[in-house]
Amino acid sequence: MTTNLDLIIQNILNPPILFFFLGMLAVFVKSDLSIPQPLSKFFSLFLLIAIGLHGGYELSQSGLTPYILKALSLAVLMAILVPIYSYFILKIKLDVYNAAAVSATYGSISAVTFITGVTYLQSLGVEYGGYMVAAMTLMESPAIIVGLVFAVYFARDKNKKGESEKTNWGEILREAFLNPSVYLLMGALTIGIVTGKNGWESMSPLFGDLFKGILAFFLLDMGLVAAKRMHELKKLGPFLIIFAILMPIVNASVGIALAYFFELTKGDALLLALLSGSASYIAVPAAMRLSVPEANPSIYLPLSLAVTFPFNISLGIPLYYFIINNIWS
Repeated sequence: MTTNLDLIIQNILNPPILFFFLGMLAVFVKSDLSIPQPLSKFFSLFLLIAIGLHGGYELSQSGLTPYILKALSLAVLMAILVPIYSYFILKIKLDVYNAAAVSATYGSISAVTFITGVTYLQSLGVEYGGYMVAAMTLMESPAIIVGLVFAVYFARDKNKKGESEKTNWGEILREAFLNPSVYLLMGALTIGIVTGKNGWESMSPLFGDLFKGILAFFLLDMGLVAAKRMHELKKLGPFLIIFAILMPIVNASVGIALAYFFELTKGDALLLALLSGSASYIAVPAAMRLSVPEANPSIYLPLSLAVTFPFNISLGIPLYYFIINNIWS
């Protein structure tokens, strides 16, 4: 238990994490601190390019081995499974559209949670595969597609027979596979693979050395945004709040079980668990807003951003690693 507490304290005392809580505190004490929107967008673009480039470089060094293909396949499997069973749990309290939107949110991933997990592993000196960036990228779209299919299929069963004919599946698939975060990650990953070691070494002074500093700025901004969403949680009720805390643990546990059964390394197991247990607050909300306008953004966005995201980056990461470390040992 002491070890678990030490891991939690070590993660919370990580400077970027402290900047996240500094941003939240600024809202609670009514400070005028704010991050201009263009800078906020720049931080997002920087982090996506950085993790894509580095992941592509790592993938170019390791190649597509059977182990890597296994790790990527497990990631895609989790991206399909999580929204399926989440949907039927959520249907206990929500209508078809909102259940589909929330299940897609929890089936997809948070890139910043992944980045925080990578930083955590680096602080512990635990090795992980750069190809897990490819796993993260592959997990963005399947959950969106599953959520949209559920929204259309189950709504049709509720006497909305004309809905399937009106659905523009081309636009839905375009949004799922070419939304900005997926596009940029895939593009940066491809550039990293093509340019290899020379490409990464030429770019690392910007995207490597400055990475943690930009992450601190980004998490400061995320703290501000998350705290501003807190008031919306009052409208959601205890069922959804409990779901937003327990579901990441359940999803991460399934990811850990698969990682153990298929013999992934400790570092890769943590990243798979973290991707499985995270929730999207960028790609999925954008897709749902476009494709399922009947779903209420004030439900799925606060759950992922104001509950699951803070839980994962402060308590979830060390908790999942504590479980992994004990099982693998």
